[in-house]
Amino acid sequence: MSGVVDPVADDEELIARARNGDLEAYGALIARFTAPAHRLAVLLGAGADADDVVQEAFVKAHGSLNRFRPGAPFRPWLLRIVANEAKNTVRSRGRRESLALRVPEQRVAPDDPEAEIIAAERRKTLLTEIEKLPERERQVLLCRYFLDLSEAETAEILACPRGSVKSRTSRGLTRLRNALGEEAHRG
Repeated sequence: MSGVVDPVADDEELIARARNGDLEAYGALIARFTAPAHRLAVLLGAGADADDVVQEAFVKAHGSLNRFRPGAPFRPWLLRIVANEAKNTVRSRGRRESLALRVPEQRVAPDDPEAEIIAAERRKTLLTEIEKLPERERQVLLCRYFLDLSEAETAEILACPRGSVKSRTSRGLTRLRNALGEEAHRG
């Protein structure tokens, strides 16, 4: 029961088609959400296992489509599955890998090597301080600021109350500000 997938089809339409056995529709969902799923897996510590985490999450999501609530947003539901898979992978590994974060490059003039060095040092310092945060605060900040997720999406993905997202965000940002000094307040 497969057919041509409209590239602008909304998630709800694709999910309905995928539930009816349309593998091309599910393939369109995979194509649409692979990048954020992969980023989340990496940010939550899956590292080199991120591809496997994402693949397993998509397999589990496909098997659970019949339990997906019609009309609910697909992205947070899928990313929660990815988050659970990433946590399981990290836990089963028995050790913690460094975060393989890609902090967005700060725009500097191409002919300004001093600014490039300063920007690289700031990125390195930020990543180091983020790695030092308690896991719950680090996960919330990664979801909120590196994946640009809302409080509600973050709460759903991390399976915690929205109030916890707010308090963990506040505590995490305070710790970062303290660690980075007044520079964090300005930038």
